[in-house]
Amino acid sequence: MRLNSKIIFHLMGLLLLFNGAFMLLAALVSGIYKDGATLSIMLSSVATMFAGVFAMYYTRGHRKEVKQREGYIIVTFGWIVMSVSGMLPYIFSDSIPDITNAFFETVSGYTTTGSSILDDIESLPEGILFWRSLTHWIGGMGIIVLAIAILPLLGIGGMQLFSAEAPGPSSDKLHPRITDTAKRLWFIYLGYTVAETILLKLAGMSFFDAVNHALATLSTGGFSTKNASLAYWNDQPLIQYIVIFFMFLAGSNFVMSYFAFKGKVQRILQDEELRYYTVLVILFTAIVSLVVYYQANITELTPGYPMVLGKAESAFRHGLFQVISVITTTGFVSADFTQWTPFLKVFFFCLFFMGGSAGSTAGGIKVMRHLLILKNGILEFKRTLHSNAIIPVRYNNRTVKEKIVYNIIGFFVLYMLLFVIGALVLGFLGLDFESAVGGAASSLGNVGPALGILDPVSNYNGLPVLAKWWCAFLMLAGRLELFTVLILLTPYFWKRT
Repeated sequence: MRLNSKIIFHLMGLLLLFNGAFMLLAALVSGIYKDGATLSIMLSSVATMFAGVFAMYYTRGHRKEVKQREGYIIVTFGWIVMSVSGMLPYIFSDSIPDITNAFFETVSGYTTTGSSILDDIESLPEGILFWRSLTHWIGGMGIIVLAIAILPLLGIGGMQLFSAEAPGPSSDKLHPRITDTAKRLWFIYLGYTVAETILLKLAGMSFFDAVNHALATLSTGGFSTKNASLAYWNDQPLIQYIVIFFMFLAGSNFVMSYFAFKGKVQRILQDEELRYYTVLVILFTAIVSLVVYYQANITELTPGYPMVLGKAESAFRHGLFQVISVITTTGFVSADFTQWTPFLKVFFFCLFFMGGSAGSTAGGIKVMRHLLILKNGILEFKRTLHSNAIIPVRYNNRTVKEKIVYNIIGFFVLYMLLFVIGALVLGFLGLDFESAVGGAASSLGNVGPALGILDPVSNYNGLPVLAKWWCAFLMLAGRLELFTVLILLTPYFWKRT
């Protein structure tokens, strides 16, 4: 069956219109702060929207039908188109004149990875800093999900796009119609962003910093307006605790938030993934805090920043902050965890592979997948002893179909294989062992900070050009959970059926 190419280009145009409209917000911020970048961002917006209008106009006679193959193409190429157009403000304003660096920074933004090539973030114009944070926020819930809410206006169903944008074992829906699901998710997303902005402002942040960090937190992105990231506010613990709370929310399933607002407390308490997610955060925080308290030099946790409330509180706060930051793949930094102890360096490297909950804005493998793989592994012992027995995996007191279990195992194998290949490529391009494995794990998991020369207080600017493009590919593959991107590289996907 032939691809419906017109609908693909039509929706690319729609995404460009969205992107251009968001750039106007950044131009407005730039104009308010009179930072000198207003014209550059305006030109970027006009060029992006012109390309969008052009694409939509010349494909206006499209067949209003999106099938699965078109869905995968739209999602993957949609992210690429968004990234290419999204780097225009950096280039036009001369903030990041190099195309490789501008593309890397933009992909890192939309995929909510948070890796940066910038040496001096605070020197950038306010409009560019806002645009940088806005790319996180757009990518966090997914520009495709936003488009789903608009598709009915075009007479197009969006279910295929939603399944490609958010693949995985979770099938919870807030409403039978996928467009209403998208709208409800965005209202929750927007509400949390506004709430965090207000709380951060009340806690002592400037309004500009509060908005930017709220955008980066709810998207689990990690771009900050300060070179020191959240370590800049180490003398204001309340700010860090507010960020910790919203990182935890952003890393949990947004469907659970919806149930909370509807008063369905029982549904929340019965959710296995949320329970394990919470328990693991508590357990890992206890481990890290105790090791930091007894083995690490607290006064050297964050050089130049005071220990405000005492040794125990500092160990707990930094432990909790970094555990949640890494598990949710937000990537904010309150301290350089690679300098604590060798054990904690390895411990946090392992957390790169965890991820938050399914249905969250976090990257990584996700808690639900780990849980189902573990359950299936334990049941294999029973199946070995009782070879004729049918012993299904159960989740939330429901039987999980074998097809889903096989899909999860396949995802895990593919994820680890791509991590190994990613590290080998980075090693081939000249990175040392720590930097190669850390960079591959961090890029694929959309974490941000890594190890070696890519540690939490460094950046990715020193990478070879090819290494930056390779990391950008890993970020995109990780953000779209592998299958959506990698299936396009298979020859049978493009064969006519």
